[in-house]
Amino acid sequence: MSQPTIEFFWDVGSPYTYLASTRIERLAQACNAQAQWRPFLLGGVFRETGNRPPLEVPAKLNYMLDDLNTWAAHYKIQMGFPSCFPVNSLLPMRAAVGADTLGKGKEFATAVMETLWVAGKDPGQPDTLNEIAASVGLDGQKLAEMVQDPEIKDVLKKNTAEAVERGAFGAPTFFVGKKMFWGHDRMTLLEAYLKGELPKAE
Repeated sequence: MSQPTIEFFWDVGSPYTYLASTRIERLAQACNAQAQWRPFLLGGVFRETGNRPPLEVPAKLNYMLDDLNTWAAHYKIQMGFPSCFPVNSLLPMRAAVGADTLGKGKEFATAVMETLWVAGKDPGQPDTLNEIAASVGLDGQKLAEMVQDPEIKDVLKKNTAEAVERGAFGAPTFFVGKKMFWGHDRMTLLEAYLKGELPKAE
């Protein structure tokens, strides 16, 4: 019997995606599943679906700041709210596609999110991207060239369009086949689904 695949659509600019990133591999292992990290652009998802980021809703933003601190304490992980937020995630997400093609997708994803949400540094800055690349054993100059490659840009666009077409409206979004789970707090349901404790999607 083949391993089920968890498609994990992520964008570094989403703080809740960072929370999910600290748990997804552990969850996959516990469920004998494989996590497939798929970079996409949350801004593009918002535009296509009419969703609004928390920064545009003051009450939502105020709640989110406290909520993130609460979840970080619950998970016992480091997390800060960077002064550079919101970041333009276009370059780091293109770099994530490039890193994935070079076999370092998960390592890069983890490093780029820790850079923003733990170290508080903007991963959209070329020097910072170069540091992230080096930290996972990649050539920063080569990765910088790859982010300008039309094929790399196209993969990111296609990932975003595919996620929206399948029902995504925010991040993080997970798919197991046709079944979608949105939000890091749905990972409990995702785990139950993978373990056969919930009805399977038709």
